[in-house]
Amino acid sequence: MTKGIDHIVLAVNSLQDAAGHWEQLGFKVTPIARHPWGTENRLIQLNGSFLEVLAIGEGAELTEPSEGVFSFGAFNRDFLLKGEGASMFVMDSTSAAEDRRAYNAAGLAEYAPFSFERIAVTPEGEERQVAFDLTFTTDPLSAEVGFFTCHNKFPENFWKADYQSHPNTVRDLTEVVFVADDPADHHEFLKAFIGERTARLSSLGVEIETARGTVKVLSPSAYESLYGVKASADRKGLKLAALGFATEDLESFATYAKALGGRKRGDFWVIEPERMAGVAVFCS
Repeated sequence: MTKGIDHIVLAVNSLQDAAGHWEQLGFKVTPIARHPWGTENRLIQLNGSFLEVLAIGEGAELTEPSEGVFSFGAFNRDFLLKGEGASMFVMDSTSAAEDRRAYNAAGLAEYAPFSFERIAVTPEGEERQVAFDLTFTTDPLSAEVGFFTCHNKFPENFWKADYQSHPNTVRDLTEVVFVADDPADHHEFLKAFIGERTARLSSLGVEIETARGTVKVLSPSAYESLYGVKASADRKGLKLAALGFATEDLESFATYAKALGGRKRGDFWVIEPERMAGVAVFCS
């Protein structure tokens, strides 16, 4: 069964600074929350998907990875050694057990089950329990980007309409854009991870439709030609380079984009990755 895009993890050095940039771009960002192991985040909730701006909190106690054990905290810590950016790509889930069976059938790497809970703060200031089952896997050709599914056990406590209403009128995360030297090397893994049997292959790269949003893998030259942004060569394999959004009022978004040095390109706006902690943003 084809999954939908759940969220993107954006690893940053300063949670305050990074969240501030997203707020300058007209997004509403949730209050700070802390995971039991010490990473801290602030979220940007959209229509069924979200961005997780994440930093290593003071006094964090991160479990190191071991045989068959994936460490979320250690992965993001190590990712940051090469700089900020989109560190992890996450699909939605209704059952961690079903995800593990699907991984096994597709020959994907499996890791020990991982679950956690924390307290979320509503827009009214109330505290509510949220809990998640994470099911990790890896692309053997792309060790520097993380992949997992996320089963949200208490969606009624997580999603809040007030957090999903943004001044820039953005409502949806519509595209996740990876860059790879040879996009075709990665389409089999991505199809298996997403649960989709088909992918469109072209001279530009690979395109896969999910139940919520489109995933693209472009060559560096195609990426630069389409978006006018040069792809980073700092990481090997897949690099999660850009996020595409849909807005109800492009002029409203443009007002915020201009303030951050964004530029119009065709019928959409682009904000350089240097402005957004390592990930390019485009909106139409």
